[in-house]
Amino acid sequence: MAAPSIQKRRKRAGTLDRIDADPYHHLAGGFGPQTPLHIQRATPVTRRSPGSPFSTESWGLWTDIKSLRWVVVPSSSLKLLLIGALLWANWKLLAPWVAQELNNPFEPLLFVSHRIPDSPPEDPRYQKGCFDLVFIAYYIIFWSFIRQSFTIYIARPAGHWFGIKKMTKLDRFGEQTYAVLYFGVMGSWGLRIMSQLPTWWYRTEYFWIDYPHWDMKPELKRYYLMQAAYWCQQLLVLLLGLEKPRKDYKELVAHHYVTLWLIGWSYLINLTRIGNAVYLSMDIPDIFLGLSKVMNYIQYDKSKVCVFTILVGTWTYFRHYLNIVMLWSVWTQFDLMPETSKRWEAKDGVWMVWWMKYQIFVPILLLQFLNLFWYFLILRIACRALHDIGTSDDRSDDEDDEDDESEKND
Repeated sequence: MAAPSIQKRRKRAGTLDRIDADPYHHLAGGFGPQTPLHIQRATPVTRRSPGSPFSTESWGLWTDIKSLRWVVVPSSSLKLLLIGALLWANWKLLAPWVAQELNNPFEPLLFVSHRIPDSPPEDPRYQKGCFDLVFIAYYIIFWSFIRQSFTIYIARPAGHWFGIKKMTKLDRFGEQTYAVLYFGVMGSWGLRIMSQLPTWWYRTEYFWIDYPHWDMKPELKRYYLMQAAYWCQQLLVLLLGLEKPRKDYKELVAHHYVTLWLIGWSYLINLTRIGNAVYLSMDIPDIFLGLSKVMNYIQYDKSKVCVFTILVGTWTYFRHYLNIVMLWSVWTQFDLMPETSKRWEAKDGVWMVWWMKYQIFVPILLLQFLNLFWYFLILRIACRALHDIGTSDDRSDDEDDEDDESEKND
């Protein structure tokens, strides 16, 4: 009976080993040893065939709209953005002549809506409303255009300049440079917003004191909805299979669902302060996660070690310590809110019946479990790096050959 159990243990260990060495795992694969740039085959970078489902070539605007390929085709997403912007501009120009009393119906596409009428002009405040969905929809298109334009027209040429010659590695390099850009901008924006709130720096009692926090500054509302649009766009790409799926597809989908659960509920029940804190705890370490992968792809080894060390520290602090601080706040400080807020009354902006405590606690806890899984992999990668310095890895060549062959067949 002892032999089978040993075999099972070995099998489980082998599974973890495969994750660590898997070139298609979104986290572990990005830290894997790379084929030295100076000995890569000088295969020219080729565009994928227009007939490929992963091509970024347009099949025509209407076809791209019907197939939802505008998510990965920057020319089509740009046309959709321009249609909305031109409709807004035309109304703005013509309304003074033909419809002075009518509000611009296209304004919710580009700008936040639902201003509180009696809020002062020097300090306007906004509430949530149905037009927020229109704003999110437009900015899903916006993030699709920004992401694809950056990766195709900026990151790919930059990767080629650094010596990366394989299309698959150029794609990954583009994804990570875009991640550094996005999380750098949104992380800085989130810091600025938190600095204007009483919750700075993670003063968690103000998540609950004076609840409900239903009136938002325009900057906070814009930040929140643009984050929601980004995560919706990322989930859309995964679910529609508009990019070649990675082997940790289920983990990524689970992460996106939990994130959108947190975004949706916190916005609906007027907990944007805790939502901002969660966003910040996720975005800051993701800057260094993406940057460390970029350094690995271009083989800046000393920079990679430095950035990876910072990643371990920021990931530990932001994604675990601060996450636990927020969980503790939900569990122990929930009752700091006024007694009058502990009821479900949408018209008054209060939703905090007793079971809402668990509705808030559970998704943050699930996020912690997902973070622990990736944290475990990061620590294993760090331990292996200390033991395997100087070793080579032939797997990268095999991976490139495999992907090049698949590109030829597309």
